[in-house]
Amino acid sequence: MRMLARRLLLPGLITLALTATGCSSATHTGAADPAAPATLAPAADGTQQLDVAAAPQGSPTPTAVARVGSGKGAPEKSSLKVASYDQATGRAVISSAPQRATPSPGRSPAAEKPVVVGDVIASAPAPGAPNGLLAKVTEVGKKTDSGTEVKTAPTTLSSVLNDDKADGKVPVDPASVAVEPLMKGVTFSWAKSQGVRFGPQGAKLPLGNLRLDVDVPVETAPGAPVSAGASVSGFVQLAPTVEFSYDGSGGAGPRTAFLGMSGDWASQWNLKGHAAASTGAPKRIPFAKLHSAPVIQVGPVPVVVNLDLTVYVQVEADGRVTLDVRQEVKGDFRVGGSYATGKGWNPVSTSNVQSTPVKAEVTAAGQVKGALGAEASVGLYGAVGVSADFAPYLRGEADVKASASSDGKASVSGAWAVYGGFDLSGQLHLQLSLFGTPILERRVPLGALHREWPLASGKAAL
Repeated sequence: MRMLARRLLLPGLITLALTATGCSSATHTGAADPAAPATLAPAADGTQQLDVAAAPQGSPTPTAVARVGSGKGAPEKSSLKVASYDQATGRAVISSAPQRATPSPGRSPAAEKPVVVGDVIASAPAPGAPNGLLAKVTEVGKKTDSGTEVKTAPTTLSSVLNDDKADGKVPVDPASVAVEPLMKGVTFSWAKSQGVRFGPQGAKLPLGNLRLDVDVPVETAPGAPVSAGASVSGFVQLAPTVEFSYDGSGGAGPRTAFLGMSGDWASQWNLKGHAAASTGAPKRIPFAKLHSAPVIQVGPVPVVVNLDLTVYVQVEADGRVTLDVRQEVKGDFRVGGSYATGKGWNPVSTSNVQSTPVKAEVTAAGQVKGALGAEASVGLYGAVGVSADFAPYLRGEADVKASASSDGKASVSGAWAVYGGFDLSGQLHLQLSLFGTPILERRVPLGALHREWPLASGKAAL
């Protein structure tokens, strides 16, 4: 039985992003210029408005030290470096800093050491701290050839940003994304502002995009002919963006906060063949892992964002249907958590999807469902704050009915249908307390989104 899917146009799909919003009336400023310097600007209420930008390229990201012991004031930019860090003990070695001509406000000349008890260290990735370091100095020890030994304890962003405000978006450089293929048949390409790289078959990628192409077999039903071998092929293309905003003007901790993911998404894929029957849960086949730890400058403070993505194929079938379905999906999504004083954390999840013309063919009776999706997580300094699972899918089904009579007449009729859709789910995690907000008592689900639309259907007499 053969069918050709009708054309369908739906609304837009991915926004991979990170956000922390401090004031309930705060709005996001849009994409920040990655080359823009991080500056401080006085706000009307006396607080500092911190710029948000990508960390400078080609030079080490400076460590920021907040002089907590000196009272209020903006965080200091420092030439200090974390030479080494031991996560098990909290001990770090801080490299020496040049002597200042004059002491910092609130500090005596005798106290002019690299760090003192009460200082907060916010560092880009360093030896022993691959996800950066955000910690408070609890003890200052001896000097060594490598620097000054200190003992630290975990702390929060509110202790380094205090009552300041920050708001901005920073695109993730696709060249900084590490890709680990999990099977053969996976290729990676990307495009960035400093130069364009091309995808397979000469496909030119938009700037800021990364793309994974896959062509892998899936388990074929026992007894199926060689010509009905099951496989999935296609690509996933996305442009991740990090959003960050903070408003500490409420005093102890932020007034509001937001942590989330955003970005653009496109995928085109083809599921065909006689897939084997699924037993229990659908068969999920991860084919690549992606990781990036972009450093964004919030004023003088380096904030390390950890983004992880596992791209997978998922097949759910009853082993009776031979399918040949092709779909292209574009759009965006946004997932995250929103915090407000007195209201706590609340989930945010939105998605729009556009599906382009589909070709589909189903033979025999039965059901099959295939998805090309991604498990994603975003957090700060190595701690996961939000996780999400986005899965655009295709679903096909066919039903055959036969009848016969005593006069020898017989008939066979069939009905078929193909559907497109997506599932979006996720969770807010305890590590959201890194912002200085109360710790979540439990993981909070984002609230599952599910949409499905008909692509093609029909009836036929055989």
